[in-house]
Amino acid sequence: MKWYCWFLIGLCLNGFAQNYSIKIAKLKYNGGGDWYANKTSLPNLIAFVNANLGTSIYPEEDIVEVGSPEIFSYPFVHLTGHGNVFFSPQEAENLRRYLIAGGFLHIDDNYGLDRFIRIEMKKVFPELDFVELPFSHPIYHQKYSFPKGLPKVHEHDGKPPQGFGLIYEGRLVCFYSYECDLGNGWEDQSVYNDPEEIRQKALQMGANLISYALTQN
Repeated sequence: MKWYCWFLIGLCLNGFAQNYSIKIAKLKYNGGGDWYANKTSLPNLIAFVNANLGTSIYPEEDIVEVGSPEIFSYPFVHLTGHGNVFFSPQEAENLRRYLIAGGFLHIDDNYGLDRFIRIEMKKVFPELDFVELPFSHPIYHQKYSFPKGLPKVHEHDGKPPQGFGLIYEGRLVCFYSYECDLGNGWEDQSVYNDPEEIRQKALQMGANLISYALTQN
């Protein structure tokens, strides 16, 4: 599946009886971690992307399980949480097939996810390691330019935000935002009372992620 075809169709349909040609999803996983965190984040990001990139993404995200064949219906899947993540062998294989087929996974560490997700993604791609992407990478330079990489939304351990990737046969299939709390920046302003400038930077970076996923894969 070539996801950019969905993007082009979305551009054509936008504005005609508000037809939505694309859906994105939040990934539901096992292990006890709060996969459902940040309830307002994706709807807000979708609204921002539709308004500023001209896409026609359905305004509410779907929920899809790691091992479900339905995952192949989504060009962009978002995973977040604070705690434990666990993929069964069948789930890891399904996620691998999805990503190799052209899908895109954004992992956002909501604090406490790192030590779990690295182990589970090794099940998905045993031959790959997360690599920190250079600030020159196209994902930082879609409609919005981030010459210094990810914006810092919330402070955790005094570390700079980092963007890691899994690259399969030359293609970025997974982007992992760490020490950033990008998804928190997409939430309603009333949730964390973040300055609007920070929220806008978070939404702009999120728009870059979706733009990259829809046009580069």
